[in-house]
Amino acid sequence: MRAVSEPARPLPPGAERRRLLRQQQRQERLRNGWRVLVLLALASGLGYGLLRQGWTLQDPDQVEVEGSRLVTAAEVIKAAGIRFPQPLLGLDPRRVAAELAEALPVEDVQVSRLMAPPRLRVALVDREAVARAERRGSRGPEQGYVDRLGNWMGGHQGQALRASGADALLVQGWQPRHRAAVAQAVQTSRSLGSDVQRIRIDPAGSLWVDSVSLGPVRLGPNDAQLGRRLQVLRHLVATLPAQLGGRRPQSIDLGDPEQPELTLPGRAAPALAVDARRP
Repeated sequence: MRAVSEPARPLPPGAERRRLLRQQQRQERLRNGWRVLVLLALASGLGYGLLRQGWTLQDPDQVEVEGSRLVTAAEVIKAAGIRFPQPLLGLDPRRVAAELAEALPVEDVQVSRLMAPPRLRVALVDREAVARAERRGSRGPEQGYVDRLGNWMGGHQGQALRASGADALLVQGWQPRHRAAVAQAVQTSRSLGSDVQRIRIDPAGSLWVDSVSLGPVRLGPNDAQLGRRLQVLRHLVATLPAQLGGRRPQSIDLGDPEQPELTLPGRAAPALAVDARRP
């Protein structure tokens, strides 16, 4: 006996509408997915084109150097190791600045990447020679200059970057470990004008200042009290000559800045009392 199939029952009107709505939503999601894929492909292609062609340094004219009297764009390119064509986003400004600061006679470096039009801007602050200097190198005595931070500068470089009055002050016995002390002593000496003509570092590491009005002044070691000793030196240059009635001390020792030891020709004077409240 053959079974007779029953005819399919039609779906309720609400269920049919929900089925059609779900189908439309699936189709819309599919269309949106394709749109996203196309947009991503276009954006990737555009980005790749900009990186390879638009944001690329093609020649040295796209490297701008400002602020330096001596350093040229060619020297910047060589020091930074830039090769053309060079993707602009492939350059790390901090790394480039560090390389330039180490290789060039500059005190400060700022590097910026500019996109429209693509170029690299390098802002430099030249080192400035503030005093002549002497040191003992591997081949004997060397002549040069120091900058305001106490760093050594070669003679040719220093002459090109001399500050006003730099030749009037001499630093003898320069050593790398005394850079900070030299910088402080040079700053104070220059503030005293022509009274200080020489700063010396003896073999034991003590700093001396040769003052026109005070004679040799021992500043002592490079320690935490050096700043105070330099304050006392300024005070003595301004007040002591008048107190001594024109006599020039044989030497002054500021090892203890609160009790300087004064030696006059032929005899020693008692320690001077210095008002710690003075600048």
